[in-house]
Amino acid sequence: MKIEWESTLSVTIDAPLALVAKCCQVTEGVKLPCAVHVLLTDDEQIHQINKEQRGVDRPTDVLSFPAVNYRRGETARTSEKRLKAEWDPELGACMLGDVIISYPHALEQAKEYGHSVRRELCYLLAHALFHLMGYDHMEEDEKKEMRKMEEKALGMAGVTRDEGAIAPSDEELCALARQAMQNSYSPYSRYAVGAALLSADGRVFTGCNIENASFGLTNCAERTAMFKAVSEGVQEFSTIAIASNGAPPYPCGACRQVLNEFAPGIRLLVTWGEGQVAETTLPQLLPHSFGPKDLP
Repeated sequence: MKIEWESTLSVTIDAPLALVAKCCQVTEGVKLPCAVHVLLTDDEQIHQINKEQRGVDRPTDVLSFPAVNYRRGETARTSEKRLKAEWDPELGACMLGDVIISYPHALEQAKEYGHSVRRELCYLLAHALFHLMGYDHMEEDEKKEMRKMEEKALGMAGVTRDEGAIAPSDEELCALARQAMQNSYSPYSRYAVGAALLSADGRVFTGCNIENASFGLTNCAERTAMFKAVSEGVQEFSTIAIASNGAPPYPCGACRQVLNEFAPGIRLLVTWGEGQVAETTLPQLLPHSFGPKDLP
């Protein structure tokens, strides 16, 4: 999912928010490229928007304004034609709508609930995104369903209160790799690749291939995801999904060696074309490997 960020405050937009957005789309099962506009602002501006757009004369934590007009009882998963009607050619994605988040409200609620501001912002974004995808909480059963979807997406992104991350299924991991592929910078080969790396504790780190005019400086999606994870202090992994827009994206020799450094027994899922998937392991792709165990 592509996010158009806007902020009236000098606040850094945290990387986990982008992953939460991707996990929300995967949880809903929407395969079309989607986009959303997110404004991070203060209580004064969200108060004004709330009053003008909803007739509610007070500030709030988050507002969402869907671009898609869903039929009653339907959500984004079953509304492909309606999503396509909101296609934005400049973004190359279906615009779901707008989200406005009050940062001061997030600070207050994080303190009240006893968790981090990051966790609160991630929850508010997930809550708003499911509204944009057709969910509501006016009735008790609707509220339970929406909460279930929010918790699944947040758990997949590794943003939970106590329970720890909820590992995605193979299908969901492949879907996250396909979403990561959308950020590929591959103007020379035009071979876009995305990767979703699953850590041993259930968190997911995504990456794409990033090419360079000096071809040797190109970085593959698998290494982008791995370096991102290691830079966050994670060094144990169970599975990696790799997606491409062309031939089956088995990792190159350099990526196999980097994977071997931290996860010599890692399981690999490769996906391409119309949802084709193949499974293998690193020992099968890199027999007689050389790694840390071979050094004195």
